[in-house]
Amino acid sequence: MTDLLLGQVLRFTADPFVAGPVAAVVDEAVVINAGQIVAVGSANALRRSHPQARVTDYGRALISAGFVDAHAHYPQTAIIASWGKRLIDWLNTYTFPEEMRFSNLSYASAVANRHLDLTVSNGTTSVCSYCTIHPESVDAFFAAAAARNQRVWAGKTCMDRNAPEGLRDTAQTAHDDSARLLAKWHGRGRASYVITPRFSPTSTEAQLEALGALWAANSGCLMQTHLSEQTDEIAWVRQLFPDARDYLDTYERHGLLGRGALFGHAIWLEDREKARILEADASLIHCPTSNTFIGSGLFDMGGLKAAGHRIGLATDTGGGSSFSMLRTMAAAYEVAQLRDRALHPAELWWLATTGSARALHADSLIGNITVGAEADLVVVNLASTPAIAQATARANDIWQAVFPTIMMGDDRAIRATWVAGHCVHDNDPAKPASQTPPAPGPA
Repeated sequence: MTDLLLGQVLRFTADPFVAGPVAAVVDEAVVINAGQIVAVGSANALRRSHPQARVTDYGRALISAGFVDAHAHYPQTAIIASWGKRLIDWLNTYTFPEEMRFSNLSYASAVANRHLDLTVSNGTTSVCSYCTIHPESVDAFFAAAAARNQRVWAGKTCMDRNAPEGLRDTAQTAHDDSARLLAKWHGRGRASYVITPRFSPTSTEAQLEALGALWAANSGCLMQTHLSEQTDEIAWVRQLFPDARDYLDTYERHGLLGRGALFGHAIWLEDREKARILEADASLIHCPTSNTFIGSGLFDMGGLKAAGHRIGLATDTGGGSSFSMLRTMAAAYEVAQLRDRALHPAELWWLATTGSARALHADSLIGNITVGAEADLVVVNLASTPAIAQATARANDIWQAVFPTIMMGDDRAIRATWVAGHCVHDNDPAKPASQTPPAPGPA
């Protein structure tokens, strides 16, 4: 079935951090078929060229590429919004006790399905997630995503020290389990495996070396970890790795720096680290709700983007306090304001879609509405609450209309979510978007 969706169709022709807001174009319609975008343009022209398409008219709603969450911890779904702790205390108090439960496949599957249900209801169509040390947690997440035909990234989190008994593996088992899971899931449907050392403090040098060797043997995969999230974490790393030049060097010396590396947080980077990350074309993942919730610090979006870094945006659930990429965009705006950089709504939306897809090296597949891209879409009601509606009514352009939803929107703003060309979430099933018959063919 070919579908023709009508609304305000937002697509990017360039990075708005470089080209400005003119990098965004608003069309009237998008045509999808067999899970792909096949046409974008004016409503009348696409009605004529696709006369047999099923038409769904979303009115003045915004149709965008689905949101891409570039850093999440699906096993922390149940502990989101747990009362504030610093990072290391938060791990010991909340995270590690919950992650112990993921050796149970049934429990892991229930949480994986809940996480994907929650994120889809918030307009997120792709997630890059950490699992736990248990292979069952990886199988559960990929199986849940496969049932929905979602494009996702995930990997077994590896830790062989500074974690409780029952959450530690070894250098050898981390390598072997990861290799086996990679062979099982990577490239199967829309799944991609990510080699995943949690962070340097929970991995010995032997484990980091083993995972570096695994990545070298599987360079088509991504590698994800954490970097320079909090100042006390950095001090801990200095104690654990006294010979390292800096935090980044604990990864670099073991082959865990390169194109395809994803470094979450990256708040307190030194100049050498910034230069090496840029030179290696690694990605930085900004997690603003987590950084403010746990008191980590203020990410330098303006400076890092101006230098040319590859940056994605993420909820970091459950350290992050929301499953919503709208809320995440709002937090990114607030953090940047505190660093004297007012992010334009176009820049925020790009970060949550194309920017995150680019950070995951998947921007040829997802993150933008372009012909040939996968049909993962979010439809956003720009008047979802009375407060947002009255602000939107005063707008003089598309970005004035979008910004109130960025700052005040939640799951009520998500009119619909489409994954691989199928509507998988409708926020108002009692009042579905109007279905109109196909337009007549030319006379």
